[in-house]
Amino acid sequence: MTDQAATASWYAAAPSRTVVFWTAAGLALMFLIGPLLKLVATSDPHGLASAFVDRAVINAIALSIVAATIATGLGAVVGIPLGFLLARRRFGGKAIIEGLIDLPVVIPHPIAGIALLFVFGRGFFVGHAFSLLGIHFASATSGIVIAMLFVSAPFLINAARDGFQTVDPRLEGVARTLGRGPWSVFFGVTMPLARPALVSGAVMMWARALSEFGAVVVLAYYPMTAPVLIYDRFEGYGLNAAQPVAAVIVIVSLAIFAALRWANTRSREM
Repeated sequence: MTDQAATASWYAAAPSRTVVFWTAAGLALMFLIGPLLKLVATSDPHGLASAFVDRAVINAIALSIVAATIATGLGAVVGIPLGFLLARRRFGGKAIIEGLIDLPVVIPHPIAGIALLFVFGRGFFVGHAFSLLGIHFASATSGIVIAMLFVSAPFLINAARDGFQTVDPRLEGVARTLGRGPWSVFFGVTMPLARPALVSGAVMMWARALSEFGAVVVLAYYPMTAPVLIYDRFEGYGLNAAQPVAAVIVIVSLAIFAALRWANTRSREM
């Protein structure tokens, strides 16, 4: 029986279940999409046009995109090897490490910002060492990057672990018997086979970093990222002033995320 025939049989065998499922799905979509559609649809066209050319809005969106991209790149450099080790090696405390990796997602993110200040502030040797190199994290772009990296890296690490677990080690063994070295096997066999999961994890990490507010606002209020700018406009000028800026950021974020999802889909088909 083909997949389409099996699906049709499933629907025919349980029409009441199908109605319940579609109703629940419709409610879920309305809840997730409805507020965003209303935010954009009810924005004043003049205010929306002004927000699109507002230099502060443009700078905040650009900063968010650049910082999220840098954070994702750093996350890939350190997160992919960690994901590989979690997928392929057995060692003491592995379950504890896997639990700790998810901790930045669980804790309130303002707490993450405070914790990062204790490490990367000038009062701790790590922050002091970086300051000697001219790198500061409080109220600086570098602080935005590490805040984004801290809260979003678990998405890429977990995706890398799951992706490497799907790669059959025997394929790597065959490549080794053909004379390929360990690095050649990793980059030529393992990474390509795990690529769909790695790309998906990177997209999710980038999107999560782009939207981060709590850790960023504690560690580096200035320069303002897009979420911090929305908060600043809302606190300073009220809902009507914040709405068109929020609508612009939603539109831009949706366009970028849709493009990334399309690229991810294409990579899976290749």
